[in-house]
Amino acid sequence: MAVTTPTSAIDPQDDESNGAGKNNFPDSARHARGNNDPRDNPNGGKQQRNQQPRRDKRDVHGWVILDKPIGMTSTHAVAVVKRLFSAKRAGHAGTLDPLASGGLPIALGEATKTVPFVMDGRKRYRFTVAWGEERDTDDTEGRVTQISDLKPSAEAIRALLPQFTGLIEQTPPQYSAIKIAGERAYDLARDGETVALQPRPVEIHQLSLVEQPDSSHSVFEAECGKGTYVRALARDIGRLLGCYGHICALRRTLVGPFGEDDMIPLEQLEALCDRAASGEGSLADALLPVETALDDIPALAVTRADAARLHRGQAVLLRGRDAPNSSGTVYVTVAGRLLALAEIGNGELIPRRVFNLTGLVASHGRNEKV
Repeated sequence: MAVTTPTSAIDPQDDESNGAGKNNFPDSARHARGNNDPRDNPNGGKQQRNQQPRRDKRDVHGWVILDKPIGMTSTHAVAVVKRLFSAKRAGHAGTLDPLASGGLPIALGEATKTVPFVMDGRKRYRFTVAWGEERDTDDTEGRVTQISDLKPSAEAIRALLPQFTGLIEQTPPQYSAIKIAGERAYDLARDGETVALQPRPVEIHQLSLVEQPDSSHSVFEAECGKGTYVRALARDIGRLLGCYGHICALRRTLVGPFGEDDMIPLEQLEALCDRAASGEGSLADALLPVETALDDIPALAVTRADAARLHRGQAVLLRGRDAPNSSGTVYVTVAGRLLALAEIGNGELIPRRVFNLTGLVASHGRNEKV
């Protein structure tokens, strides 16, 4: 396998990870702004603004799992999808660094209410480590701080991986979005300050060596919980092997319930939007239902009368032999349609978040993941 184009690592809880590359991708930035932005018009854009009236925003509800291309920030990606759908609301569930590719779940409309459930889910990454150099950002964007001529064998790497599996202590990278006295760690590091971050527990569910394309690179797959830093994994493995290392390629293949089968490349999404605009298809075909994010939560069907009470924010008494005897969070449906997130306790169903799915929603064919 050829080594993939160098990328920066993504850290699940970072705000744009190490912050690298934000201003280095003008084509992607222009793409995210659209073709009629006055910043891209040498004449100031006044004429274009008159010729291209602003499109009305509409209610769109569901998930788009974008296969984010290298060179686009998560913020720009959300802006592009929001514009393509003319959606009123949009957000993402887990930042993906500009130089990384893969799954970026984008929530539209009422799906934004389910973002925390995706953020708290497992993530899976496929990443390449370059041996022989440690860098201050723990990826290719940084300054070299340590070097070594030693190249690790596959046997030595595999023997070490159990130390990085399970519940472990991990020190976040200096270039991370963790706040220290109100300042982002990466801002302090860029200003030349020494950033001292404390180790903290993270969970690595699975870590495996996939292949070694050459003596200087190794490809890994990792499945981890919230708060894990992939860059720190590469750094710490390199240190224990005595050869140093940093991330040089990264792809996210799983975020919560969303895997590679759910992803749609940007070019394909744009083509679908063009067909929909000409009446040859529907944008609903690109959406996954809002409740897809709630796969790990039990569902509870209620009557229309009880649904009306829940919709008004009122609790519903659970009685009869069909009443659930459990407690905790459920998502409530009526006639097969998502209604609310609710809590069961003391014989009552108490609504916490009510959904209003009026507008464009996922087509019937996407109600089950392929």
